[in-house]
Amino acid sequence: MRTWIKTPLAVLAENAAGGIVIEDGRITELLPSGATPSSPVDETFDASSHVVIPGLVNTHHHFFQTLTRAHPSAINKELFPWLEALYPIWARNVTPETFRLGTRLALTELLMSGCTTAADHHYLFPQGLENAIDIQVEEATRLGIRMTVTRGSMNLSRKDGGLPPDSVVQDEDTILADCERVLSRYHDASEGAQIQVALAPCAPFTVTKRLMRESVSLAERFDCRLHTHLGETVDEDDYCLHNFQCRPVDYLEECGWLNERVWLAHGIHFTDDEIKRLGHACVGVCHCPTSNMTLASGQCRTKELEAAGSPVGLGVDGSASNDNSNLMESLRHALMINRLTYDAASVTHFDTYRWATEGSARCLGRKDIGAIEIGRQADLAFYTLDELRFSGSGDPLAALILCGAHTADRVMVGGDWKVVDATPVHMDIARLRHEHGEAARRFLDAL
Repeated sequence: MRTWIKTPLAVLAENAAGGIVIEDGRITELLPSGATPSSPVDETFDASSHVVIPGLVNTHHHFFQTLTRAHPSAINKELFPWLEALYPIWARNVTPETFRLGTRLALTELLMSGCTTAADHHYLFPQGLENAIDIQVEEATRLGIRMTVTRGSMNLSRKDGGLPPDSVVQDEDTILADCERVLSRYHDASEGAQIQVALAPCAPFTVTKRLMRESVSLAERFDCRLHTHLGETVDEDDYCLHNFQCRPVDYLEECGWLNERVWLAHGIHFTDDEIKRLGHACVGVCHCPTSNMTLASGQCRTKELEAAGSPVGLGVDGSASNDNSNLMESLRHALMINRLTYDAASVTHFDTYRWATEGSARCLGRKDIGAIEIGRQADLAFYTLDELRFSGSGDPLAALILCGAHTADRVMVGGDWKVVDATPVHMDIARLRHEHGEAARRFLDAL
C-alpha cells in the first residue's frame, strides 16, 4: 500500500513541500515542491489544508490520575502535600475497572492531541491491581497508539519512612518477579514496535536501593529502558540528604543509574556539575512544564541539559498535576516557561517541536519515530487552521504553538489513520466520557 500525503499547507520536514510518500507503514519519499511520487500510489490524501508534523511522543504520564483531576483535597498544594492528600484516595478507589477507564481516557486524549507514542509511569499497585500493565497494553493495542509501558514500583511506605500508605506498595521480590513477567511477555525491541516495556521505580523516597540496582540488572538482561522521578522538588533534595547523606544525582550514581538507558522525569533541581554528569552519561530528561507550573516545582534547565549531551523530551505528567492529557498544549507551555527561564530569542517553536518529537524518541531509545524522514515510521499528526484562534496567523508551524492548537484533525500511526475528522476511529467518545465520569465520582464520594 502506497499513500501520498500531497502538498501540505506546511510540514515539519526539510524539502517536503510536495508531500510524503508512505509504503507499508514507513516513509519512503519526501517530495520537494512540484514533484510527484516516483511510482504509482494506491491512495492520495490532499493535505493542502493541513499542517503536518511528526506524531508527538509523550515521555511521562500517570494515566490513572485522570480520575482525580482538580480534586478538592489536592488543589493549591505542592508535590509532597499533594501526594499525601491523594495517596489514600487512590488506594481506596483505584480498581481494575477504574484503572482501565483512566488509562483509556488518557490514551484517547493524547491521541486526539496528535500524540502517537506514549509512555506511562504506573507505580500504584493496590491489592487486585496486580495486572495493571496487562490492562494498559490491552487499551493501547485497542486504540492503535504506540506505548512504552513502564512497570513502576514502590516498596517504601510510611512505616519505612516513605510517603505512600502500606496498601499501595509491594515487596521487592513481588515487584521484580512481575517486572520479569511483563518484560518477557510484552517488550518488543524491534523496529516499528507498538509496545515496549521500561522499568520505573517511582522515586528515591518510595523505593529501596536494592530495587534500584536489581532494576538495572533486569534492564541490561532484557535490553530495555529505565525511568524514575528525579530532581523535581527541593523536598526531594532534603530527603536524600537526610536519608542517604547525598544529593539525588549522587544517589542515582550509587544505584548504577547514570547510563544511556535512563530517562528522568522533571529534572529541575540540578547543579551545573550534575548537569555535566548527566549529559556525559547521556541520561535523558523529560520536561513536564504544565505539571511543574501547577505544583510550583521549578523550571527545568532544558538548554543546559541539551548542551551537556542529555536528550530532552516532553511529557504532560499525571492528569492530577496537569489536569489534562493534551501534549500539543504542553508544547505551548514549554515555549512560554522556557522563555521566562531564558529569553525569546533563545527558545523558539522549533525547540519545543524537537523536545516533543526527536528528543522524546531519544529518551525512549527509539530511532524509528520522532521525525519525518525516509525510513522512519509513518507516525504523523495533521492540524487545520480553521478555528478563530488561528485567523490572521502568518507562519503555520509557529501558529500551532503560539495560537494554542489543541486537537489534531487527523492522526496516523504506522501509515494507518487512527483519528479522522478529529475523532478516534476506534473509540466512542460520548460513551467514554460518561463511563469515566461515573467512575471518577467514586473518588469524590470518598471525601
